[in-house]
Amino acid sequence: MNESTHTLNTIEEMTRCGHERVCFHVDEETGLRAIIAVHSTKLGNALGGVRRWHYANEHEAIYDVLRLSEGMTWKAACAGLAMGGAKSVIMLPEKGLAGTREVARAMGRFIDTFSGTYIGAEDVGVSPQFTDWMLEQTDHVMGGTGEGQGGDPSPHTAMGVIYGMQASLRHVGRDQFAGLTVAIQGLGSVGTYLAEFLNERGAELIVADHHDDKVKHVADTCNARVVSCDEILGVKCDILAPCALGAILDEKSIANLKTDIICGAANNVLKDPEADARRLSDKGVLYAPDFVVNAGGLIHLAGLYLGYTLDQLQAMIARIEETTMTVFEMTGAHETTGHAALALAKQRIEEGTAQEQVNAH
Repeated sequence: MNESTHTLNTIEEMTRCGHERVCFHVDEETGLRAIIAVHSTKLGNALGGVRRWHYANEHEAIYDVLRLSEGMTWKAACAGLAMGGAKSVIMLPEKGLAGTREVARAMGRFIDTFSGTYIGAEDVGVSPQFTDWMLEQTDHVMGGTGEGQGGDPSPHTAMGVIYGMQASLRHVGRDQFAGLTVAIQGLGSVGTYLAEFLNERGAELIVADHHDDKVKHVADTCNARVVSCDEILGVKCDILAPCALGAILDEKSIANLKTDIICGAANNVLKDPEADARRLSDKGVLYAPDFVVNAGGLIHLAGLYLGYTLDQLQAMIARIEETTMTVFEMTGAHETTGHAALALAKQRIEEGTAQEQVNAH
């Protein structure tokens, strides 16, 4: 693909998804190569994580940041936050490259050019330390170790998924985790917290991750059964929780599912949101839309940014259960739970925009 075709496709994809702004940045001194995508600011400034990842090519990075930023818009809207949706990616030249203070500061300067329209946060590959380094160059980042920064959002994301699972169980006539089998794909920070929360509630766990040390930790502390990453999507379980990267459910993997419920922390878990939501519905698998159930971390960080108290934030995260139930109840008027969740997000954006217009007059 030549440069002009690549640029054209990016603009076409931006237009199709309704993005407001996508910016590319290269810092010659540090080697930073990054993209910030702002999908929507209709409800307010847009908060979204900074993802550090090694992509095979620039096209993969663009595809990822566009999908992730769009998902953040729907996530914030369904969570009832006066925030828009955005995301950023740092393109690593090689896998597993450690983050440095110089690169983090360069990313902070890039974020600062948005003057608060985009607020960065933690995501895959970014630690609270990296966040603190970005904060040396901008005030528009959340998730650092300082007072009011929120720290690691992972436990809040995991707890939100628990509430989403509780709604899913209610919908299928179950009322507790004890005696259920939950399969967790991916044991990063969120997946590990989720395993701990589920173990405390009596669930039996099956887990998989590419990192042996993470698998061993969860197996030892949560009495989890370990399977390979190739097996995890096809194991027999009551709930499958994708907690790694997105686009892992497609025509082939859905055909091999042996679960009743999909509810996890991964973003954009469906490779083709339209077709794959239908495939899950046709197979009789209840899909709890990811941008509804994985909003706990966003609620925590965005809520702090907006001035909510910790008690208010806990209550907002707990409301993920009722929001998920609302989506299930709306499915009768929509083709799938995925379509219903998107309809709810768009409805809340329209209502919020209309209210802003009333207030302005």
